[in-house]
Amino acid sequence: MEFWQTDAQGAYDNSGYRLRGHLFTDAQGRYQMETVVPGLYPTRTRHIHVKVIVPGGPTLTSQLYFPNEPRNASDTIFDRRLVMTIQDSADGKRALFTFVVRVS
Repeated sequence: MEFWQTDAQGAYDNSGYRLRGHLFTDAQGRYQMETVVPGLYPTRTRHIHVKVIVPGGPTLTSQLYFPNEPRNASDTIFDRRLVMTIQDSADGKRALFTFVVRVS
């Protein structure tokens, strides 16, 4: 999986790899990433870009969105099916999202 996003002020790091990275899922397909809540990018709602890469199979490129964001309603590419579930946890917030990639 690959992830990239803005910093808390809404700026992308276009000269380095800050707030960009990749990880591997475990044998059950679970993953965990720790990051900051992205800031607002001009004309966009808060989001995290993601690629789910299946070795020898398809690559899904998408975005994950935050619930109850005022800009969700005005972002022209916002998709409510891609809203994460946010929960409070002992160390901050925890966002959950399950990807389903069909491999034939």
